[in-house]
Amino acid sequence: MASASKPRNNQAKVKPETLIIKPSRGLAALNLRDLWRYRELIYFLTWRDIKVRYKQTILGAAWAIIQPLSQMVIFNLLFGNMANIPTDGIPRPIFTYTALLPWNLFSKALGDAGRSLVSSRNMITKVYFPRLIIPLSTILSGLVDFAIAFVVLLGMMFYYDVTPTSSIWVLPLLLLLALMTALGVGLWFSAWNVHYRDINYIIPFLTQFWMLASPLAYPLSEIPEKWRLLYSLNPMVGVVEGFRWALLGTDNGMGIELWISIGFAVLLLVSGVYYFRSMERTFADTV
Repeated sequence: MASASKPRNNQAKVKPETLIIKPSRGLAALNLRDLWRYRELIYFLTWRDIKVRYKQTILGAAWAIIQPLSQMVIFNLLFGNMANIPTDGIPRPIFTYTALLPWNLFSKALGDAGRSLVSSRNMITKVYFPRLIIPLSTILSGLVDFAIAFVVLLGMMFYYDVTPTSSIWVLPLLLLLALMTALGVGLWFSAWNVHYRDINYIIPFLTQFWMLASPLAYPLSEIPEKWRLLYSLNPMVGVVEGFRWALLGTDNGMGIELWISIGFAVLLLVSGVYYFRSMERTFADTV
């Protein structure tokens, strides 16, 4: 009598992945490896922000050009025709527009990161993922506007017969410095904004004050030398002057002021990440 044979299962059993969420201390509490595991989510959220920004708009991506151009005109009228502030021998439109490019990237990233958790409350309360992904994706979306506006700058430099210097390769590092600063401050504000909604009013005020405290319409040489080291605690000083040095060949780009700006930007980012992670467990219950 032939014995009945058991049916063979050719399909391998797939075991569901179990994710254990538990408190941790020290460097392990940062859990930065999860950012790589969820890299596709970062891409998706960044692309979503880009599409939403230009959806149902009349001018579309032209807004990335209109904003810095209009700011350049106003700055030139106020600080050029009226105040007659020098530009170290550089055509004023080029001098101002070069500074506005990294500044607009920074200011937009700071504002979006500071409001990111509250605007994404539905995601936070329904599913687990590293919350750090939300402010990180918002600052990355601004790179598209920067790229569009940078093409206009190259056209302006061609018109004014200004040749980029051989140090143009430093620009990506300076962009990274601007984004580090925006992310560091944005992490503090985004965590505060979950608990205190009037942070929404503080962010625009801080951005306006920060703009006046940055050398957008005037060169660093206009700051008295005894105050420059203190002034360089503003990381955007190093970014703006570094842009002018890398593109236009000014003399104020790679001095001690830049290294002070880098050090303070790193401090803002590290402290912002630690504070954000320490407050992360309260976001879903409070937002």
